[in-house]
Formats: sequence, structure tokens, C-alpha cells
Amino acid sequence: MTQMEERIPAVIEAAVEDIPLPIVNLNRWTLVAAVLVGLLLQQPLVTTALFAILLPAALFGQRASLIFHAGRWLLASRIAGAEREDRRLQRFNNAIAATLLGGAQIAFAQGQPFAGWALSLAVALAAGVALMGFCVGCFLYYQFKLNRYRLLGR
Repeated sequence: MTQMEERIPAVIEAAVEDIPLPIVNLNRWTLVAAVLVGLLLQQPLVTTALFAILLPAALFGQRASLIFHAGRWLLASRIAGAEREDRRLQRFNNAIAATLLGGAQIAFAQGQPFAGWALSLAVALAAGVALMGFCVGCFLYYQFKLNRYRLLGR
């Protein structure tokens, strides 16, 4: 058995654990909708709830993602043969979103609503752009991996 043949089952197994694109899009739509609803209602607590939903997903991955579990249930008929996205990308993107929303919570708590909404809108903008076809977080992830390889050789 060649090295390539030995790796094929591992690659297939990893792909099964990756996240179906309908759930990825649900995650993006949730980010956009929640931030816009919060902004329209001038309710920073909406972004607080979004932060609370994203933080476990960023820390522990899809098994701790409320959006992932809701998507599996709500979109069950659409995810069976759907394209999949690398779960590491989704976790990286959720970590960026959680960091920005965490910064927004700090800004809101310190009486800086403009900064809080700016950070929240950055999340919504990135998710909206990803829905249109360009994932900013994915681009940053690949740049990080590429430069890490160039610098460290791994």
C-alpha cells in the first residue's frame, strides 16, 4: 500500500466531519441578521447574545455550535449531498467573529457605542461578503498558513 492509499481513508473521514455549506451559510446569515437587528433596534444585547452563541463554537468547534446543531436539524434535507467546508476554516472564522464581538461588548460596556457598533458591523460585513462569494476569514486563514509555512517550514 502506498502512502497516498493509506491517506485516502483519513481524507474521506475528515471530509465527513467537515461542515455542509448550507450550515455555513446559515452561520453567515445569522451573523448578518443579528447584527443588523441589534443595530436597527439599538440593542447591544443582541450582539451580546450572538457573542455568547459564537464563543463556544470558536473555542470547541462544531460540536459546541448552537448554529451547527440547529442547522443540522432545520436543514437536514439539504445537507445530505451538499458541498462541505473545512471545519478548521469555520472555526477560524468564528474565532475572528467572536473576537470582534467580544471587543464590541467591551466597547459597549465602556460607554463607546460607536466603537461597539463598528466592530459588530465589521462582523456583519465580512459575513455578507462571504455570502456573496469571497470569504475574508478564509483568505486570512490561507495567508496565515502560507506565511507560517514560509517562515517555519511546517
